[in-house]
Amino acid sequence: MEAALFVAEEARRAIDARGVFLLAVSGGTTPWKMLRELAYERLPWEAVHLFQVDERLAPRGDAARNLTHLEESFLRHVSLPADHVHAMPVEDADVEEAASRYAVLLAELAGTPPVLDVVHLGLGTDGHTASLVPGDAALESRATVALTGTYAGHRRMTLTFDTLAQARCVLWLVTGADKAERLVQVVRQDSAIPAGRVATGRAVVFADREAAEFLSA
Repeated sequence: MEAALFVAEEARRAIDARGVFLLAVSGGTTPWKMLRELAYERLPWEAVHLFQVDERLAPRGDAARNLTHLEESFLRHVSLPADHVHAMPVEDADVEEAASRYAVLLAELAGTPPVLDVVHLGLGTDGHTASLVPGDAALESRATVALTGTYAGHRRMTLTFDTLAQARCVLWLVTGADKAERLVQVVRQDSAIPAGRVATGRAVVFADREAAEFLSA
């Protein structure tokens, strides 16, 4: 998968330049294949730190957790140091404090404001990305990490627009005909949808034929 090769090359460049590669991944089914193929790449995994873009407030091991699928598709297949896997602390009793603590962690490892090397984002049919969904108060948060209201049965913890905007590269991975019109809005940075509000100096889109149907126009 081309997206996995792209991430691997970005990792090599970051490690050569700064000695570390900071990657943040979103949930959803689309990135599973990319992550599995990325695991086969020969990288100095001891120099890689993995963060979550977003996560549902659910128990450890729950099928709803992005971390559960991340472990199955990626973490079991790479020699990434355990203390380099930075799961969002969504199981804490005080999730507001937990979100603040994750922001502190990001600052410690990625600076202030935190600059991640690659942030992977997906795209929802309603135009959401990360867990920044239409109409939610988190859309206007100026914090590094925010908590959302309930969406599709769960509250979420998510990186905010301000944090996403600092990334050296945003990697969009989009599949399916039901995303085609939304992807055009993303490319045009149409602020009518949350995904269109993601601003970054460098963005790369990997899309299948169905999702990219309208891009040539």
